[in-house]
Amino acid sequence: MADSTQHPPAFETHVVSNQPPPFAGRDLWADDVVLREAFSREGGAAFAGQVATYGALAGGELYRLGFDANRDRPRLRTHDAQGHRIDQVEFHPAYHQLMAAAKTHGVAGLSWQHATQPGAHVARAALSYLHHQAEAGTSCPLTMTHAAVAVLRQHSELSDWADKAAAPVYDPRDVPIAGKAGITLGMGMTEKQGGSDVRSNATVATPRAGDGSYSLVGHKWFFSAPMSDGFLVLAQAPGGLSCFLLPRRLPDGRRNAFHLMRLKDKLGDWSNASSEVEFCGAQAWRMGEEGRGVATIMGMVMMTRLDCMLGAAAEMRMALAQALHHARHRQSFGKRLVEHPLMANVLADLALESEAATAFALRVARAVDAAPRAPVEAAFARIATAIGKYWLCKRVVPFVNEAQECLGGAGYVEESMLPRLYRQAPLNSIWEGSGNIHCLDVLRALSREPQTLAALREELLGASGRHSVFDRFAETLLDPAEQAALHEAGARLLTERWALALQAAALLRAGSPLAESFVTSRLAVGRGQAFGTLAAATPFNDILLRALPA
Repeated sequence: MADSTQHPPAFETHVVSNQPPPFAGRDLWADDVVLREAFSREGGAAFAGQVATYGALAGGELYRLGFDANRDRPRLRTHDAQGHRIDQVEFHPAYHQLMAAAKTHGVAGLSWQHATQPGAHVARAALSYLHHQAEAGTSCPLTMTHAAVAVLRQHSELSDWADKAAAPVYDPRDVPIAGKAGITLGMGMTEKQGGSDVRSNATVATPRAGDGSYSLVGHKWFFSAPMSDGFLVLAQAPGGLSCFLLPRRLPDGRRNAFHLMRLKDKLGDWSNASSEVEFCGAQAWRMGEEGRGVATIMGMVMMTRLDCMLGAAAEMRMALAQALHHARHRQSFGKRLVEHPLMANVLADLALESEAATAFALRVARAVDAAPRAPVEAAFARIATAIGKYWLCKRVVPFVNEAQECLGGAGYVEESMLPRLYRQAPLNSIWEGSGNIHCLDVLRALSREPQTLAALREELLGASGRHSVFDRFAETLLDPAEQAALHEAGARLLTERWALALQAAALLRAGSPLAESFVTSRLAVGRGQAFGTLAAATPFNDILLRALPA
């Protein structure tokens, strides 16, 4: 007998449409004409092959590894099963893969491996910019390792540390450095009672008899990358605040006498561990003279400030690429998102900001590269890193949020990279000194170091005659009356104006097709404060085609 049961008609309940394809698998070097132009312009061309290789790796394998490294955060194990103190931080394997790729390709050491070759710091900067787009947390130990070499190489007795920090080798084993071909370095400056005011540090360093080392007793409230092989720390020696190299393992293989108290539960930067530490008679070796700790650490400052600039520029670049990729594939009201004039305005405005940030950061990388050979470049690097660190790190937070908005709800979901970028974005404005510290440093340099103002004047004059709005803006900044009116309360506005002028100068000198739009939107009076307020006549489509290949 036939089955007479009635079945409801079949319905398709889940058809996926109007969704962009996955972003991963892009070549971050080939896709970025702004980076390639700046890289060549600022002297890195000899290293183009190495950087191009890393750009393809960063946009593929490293991009994917970044999700795993952030999903499974580091864990602290203070003791083993038998009760022995071990102070071990466990990471997801993806973290080690990211670190190994970065060290092998020169993110932490290319500039030192080719220290006599012009352009090496520009190339290393480009590698850092590419790596940070794929995974930002690992940039912390990579930056500290790179910057520490600048100080270590000033002390011949520490040449083994310097050479192994610069080496293209990653070895995460917790063993003395004598058994390693490559090492990483961390830092410990901040204490509970004094953040940026490091001269109030209370950790005490007492000279030990016989070997020239010191015994450290005290604490650090932020002890970055605690599984590093060594740490640069500040402590109060008999002669005043001094800088020390504190190894994780002593030469005889014993653990040094410090305890990791806990890992910080941070807003972002989840792949990287930051800790609190107690020094219980930890052995350390002084770097530089007693009482000259801050001056010794300053040897790293240009490097770390530059990497903050590069990190902010990289986060802008990745956020822009994600937003533009989405807008080119997603449709609303019968058109692709990118075809709506107001969305095109927002995206084009972000593209202007991103190009200016990248061009400025690479220009400063050239100054850092040339600093040992050219006093004017050294003076420019000294002040431009403070200006750029302040401004780019301030701009990246609203930038990433605007990019999230381009994706709508999808930009707020962890399957997108944008939530991770948004959590990461505020870090560089805090790390290595918050905004006020850098603005006060700019003020101090302009009022006490005439060579810095001379270097800034030369930079602006080199771009003069190309745009009347820029020329008027530069004349105001260089007006002697402006310099005479310098005061602390106005330091942020002063630093912002210099940053905008230097970004515009970089674009004008480069002959960028975006220079006109940047100058008229950032330096002229009457611009709106939000992204997406460019003049209606702005060539949106041309800007977006330059920003990311279709």
